[in-house]
Amino acid sequence: MLKLTYTESGFYIERLAQSPEQLIALRVILAMRVGQKIVVEPSSAAFLLPVNLPELSMLEMAVQKEGGEDIALCVADDEFVEVSLGGTWITVDPEYENGIFITALSDRIELLLFKLWQATEANASVSQEASDC
Repeated sequence: MLKLTYTESGFYIERLAQSPEQLIALRVILAMRVGQKIVVEPSSAAFLLPVNLPELSMLEMAVQKEGGEDIALCVADDEFVEVSLGGTWITVDPEYENGIFITALSDRIELLLFKLWQATEANASVSQEASDC
């Protein structure tokens, strides 16, 4: 399962072994115990990946072979590909942009998405450090 955590400063991807149902159940129990409102609803999420990542072609092939309806890739412009995912949105308020999005895809697709996102984050970090000098 992939867990995308959206915060005010960006988003983060984690790859988890548990099922979406297990994570949702734990979140609902936690919200009940602390008396916090929780919203759980079917939703979609999207993020961009640079087209110049060498492994992007591996993701495209994996999506064609084993993607199903919960993932789609679309060229956004000359520099980016948009990854659209179907899954579940968990938040404390439906008006907030902060929350957790979870989806279950094939192991190969999840691993490729996670690695591509990590590569993008590493490149962004190096670019930021270089511009700070």
